[in-house]
Amino acid sequence: MKELSSSQIRQMYLDFFQSKGHTIEPSASLVPKDDPSLLWINSGVATMKKYFSGQVVPGNPRLTSSQKSIRTNDIENVGRTARHHTLFEMLGNFSVGDYFKKEAITWAWELLTSPDWFGWDPEKLYMTVYPKDADAKMYWEKAGVAPDHIIPVEDNFWDIGEGPSGPDSEIFYDRGESFNNLAADDPENYPGGENERYLEVWNIVFSQFNHEPDGSYKPLPRKNIDTGMGLERVVSIFQNAKTNFETDLFLPLIEKTQALSDGKKYGADAEDDISFKVIADHARAITFAIGDGALPGNEGRGYVIRRLIRRAVVNGQKLGIQGAFLDQLVPIVGEIMQSYYPEVLQQKDYIAKIVRSEEDRFGETLTGGLDLLNGLIADLKKTGGKQIAGPDAFKLYDTYGFPVELTQEYAIDQGVTVDQDGFKAEMQKQKDRARNARGKQKAMGLQHDLLINVKTPSDYVGYTQLETHSELTELVVNDQLADEATTGTVEAMFDTTPFYAEMGGQVADHGDIYDLDGHVVAHVKDVQHAPNGQNLHTLAVVSPLKKGTTYDLKVDQVFHSKVEKNHTATHLLDKALREVFGEHTQQAGSLVEGDYLRFDFTHFGQVDPADLDKAEAIVNREIFAELPVKTVVTDIESAKKMGAIALFSEKYGKTVRVVSAGDFVTEFCGGNHVKNTNEIGLFKITSESGVGAGVRRIEAVTSAAAYKYLNDRSVILDAVAADLKVTQTNDIETRVQALQAQVKDLQQKQATLEGKLAGQQAGAVFDNVETAGNYTLISGTVQVSKMDQLRALADTWRDQALSDVLVLGAEVNGKANLIVAVSADKQKQVKAGDLIKAIAPKINGGGGGRPNLAQAGGKNPAGLPEAMSAASAWLKEQD
Repeated sequence: MKELSSSQIRQMYLDFFQSKGHTIEPSASLVPKDDPSLLWINSGVATMKKYFSGQVVPGNPRLTSSQKSIRTNDIENVGRTARHHTLFEMLGNFSVGDYFKKEAITWAWELLTSPDWFGWDPEKLYMTVYPKDADAKMYWEKAGVAPDHIIPVEDNFWDIGEGPSGPDSEIFYDRGESFNNLAADDPENYPGGENERYLEVWNIVFSQFNHEPDGSYKPLPRKNIDTGMGLERVVSIFQNAKTNFETDLFLPLIEKTQALSDGKKYGADAEDDISFKVIADHARAITFAIGDGALPGNEGRGYVIRRLIRRAVVNGQKLGIQGAFLDQLVPIVGEIMQSYYPEVLQQKDYIAKIVRSEEDRFGETLTGGLDLLNGLIADLKKTGGKQIAGPDAFKLYDTYGFPVELTQEYAIDQGVTVDQDGFKAEMQKQKDRARNARGKQKAMGLQHDLLINVKTPSDYVGYTQLETHSELTELVVNDQLADEATTGTVEAMFDTTPFYAEMGGQVADHGDIYDLDGHVVAHVKDVQHAPNGQNLHTLAVVSPLKKGTTYDLKVDQVFHSKVEKNHTATHLLDKALREVFGEHTQQAGSLVEGDYLRFDFTHFGQVDPADLDKAEAIVNREIFAELPVKTVVTDIESAKKMGAIALFSEKYGKTVRVVSAGDFVTEFCGGNHVKNTNEIGLFKITSESGVGAGVRRIEAVTSAAAYKYLNDRSVILDAVAADLKVTQTNDIETRVQALQAQVKDLQQKQATLEGKLAGQQAGAVFDNVETAGNYTLISGTVQVSKMDQLRALADTWRDQALSDVLVLGAEVNGKANLIVAVSADKQKQVKAGDLIKAIAPKINGGGGGRPNLAQAGGKNPAGLPEAMSAASAWLKEQD
């Protein structure tokens, strides 16, 4: 067998299918685009769903890719098995209604066995087929597979519910007897069984049925091929590695970790090896995920990254690594993957900074988690308990990032166990919440053929003209192609159109359709792209429309002009943000409307208002510089040489449209823009906020909307100036500062007076000490303006040691407040938190606190006297 590196193997696969007429699709971002059914891109086919469903018709029905993917459903197995990973690459070839079983099988055999390609020994290959799929068996035999190497398996039918489904064929590589972990007569000792000898390397799905909502299976109008080959598994075969981790995809990371450890050696200890593998695996996943714009957080993708980082840190501690270290692995990941993913190495400093920040943050919470864990164990020992409850173990995991394995290790050292079933139940609740939050979107939609075969050309001419004389070429009425529409909402195509179809964040044009006599026959409400790329207009019909008739199409030019201004301003803002925050800042979404623009971008942490002012000033500087805005249509490589910025999450065709504003910014863009930045007039940011883990959002206005925004605030300032009795708005700040100082002085005086009043009241209350059972009690209501004053009275009581228990109440702003304090020598017998819970219902409230001090709030001030009585009664009941 050839000696090949992982990069050579990946490229060989892609080259092979390119030689068979396939287009190589770049690996998409791990963050799904327009697919809320997925948390991460988790397979090669996940990025092809729009093609298989018929939403988009690909330029070439033959596609191939090496797609980075993340799966975390069984993260606990990573490091413990030979092949579990969070991040992996899926090699795949796809046919969208083109070739089918014969070609897929014949080419698969050629790739695997031809000396020009993989050159594997045919005797080591086994294929499983669906028992009823006689065609697959026949084509494997014709390709050259021995009949006894073709095994029927009932499970070989790919089906995920509604949508495309069909039989599949899995390919196994016999690694030899030395890998066999089962007895010869074990029923799992065969290709397709649960064993280590026969390694599954490829799965070819013959998608030929629609799984209908009623449970039936109907033939697909277009049969498809979808395959998946795990790169890590294939590399382990070429490099004769015992597991995926002893390959060039992981070993450099393991070797670096080994150097950072406290003398640990990979291969010397089975438990240590698990930690080495976990760190190497997780370092890859977090590096790629952060590089694609996902950042650590408390939910969704951010939570996954945070969990992976913390799990790696804990395993680093097991290896004796002190302090942060994961950030040192980021550039190594970039170097390993540079041949196919150069962007990782380009962003290494930014990614490492994020990882280091998260490691440091976990270092701070690690102490808090250990304190909680030690407290739980101490409480168990006091009560004679032997098991940490499942919810408590889950809190350590969920709040402090403690993997349950770490909790177990600490527990075992202290002679207690962990309620695994209870922990799993809490984990399942969390998964259910996450699944419900993502909704019930279909993982793979049914095929819809209505417009797939409609290839009537429709040219968009809106870059240069906003009115056209156009023929109505296609009509869709009630989801059917039609020749005429008389009323209601319909969809239509024209041979030419000035109406922009929504794309790249820019909304669709509005406007009207006229007959040749100048009468409005329809209003254009929306424009989207049809599967074959034509502009598909959603029309509100006013008068009958007929296919084949010529109409005048007129765009709402005022709205269109506003959109142009906001779109060009979005490009200026994108560049300005990169100037202020650094080139690592990426666009994470945008919306270009007529009355405002919205721009989402990746940024770790809060945005300093001063930095926001800098970005705004840069945009206006370029507007006032009157930069010419030019457009060039060219090939993608030429565009990149021009310095055009492309989004890694986007896919581009052979030709691209490049928009530049002077020498300031050059970007890929298919939208509409002004001819000169001076047309924008003015740019003003109206808001900035966080919208997710590591994603910030800016909203802004331009031109007349910016003038109105600023003028409205000027009117408000004038009104405030009048109220403050200042003649110049410039004096407002000085006057407000003076008023604030005056208010602060008055508040201090008020607090002093209230303190004296509270002290006088306390004297009267503190004089009344009663006996309640075995305890002395001071209770009563006082007049205070805030809870802090009640706490101050409790401090005075404690300093003077006036009784065993103190209960005070007060009405503050129409609500009831209670405070309970217990002296140090009585806290073993009476806990303040228990007492406050017993009396808080009297004020229709609740509360809690520590054994020495607790407080409560409620909606019923009239119940305060009853609460005092209840406190005395409760103490009398205590031993």
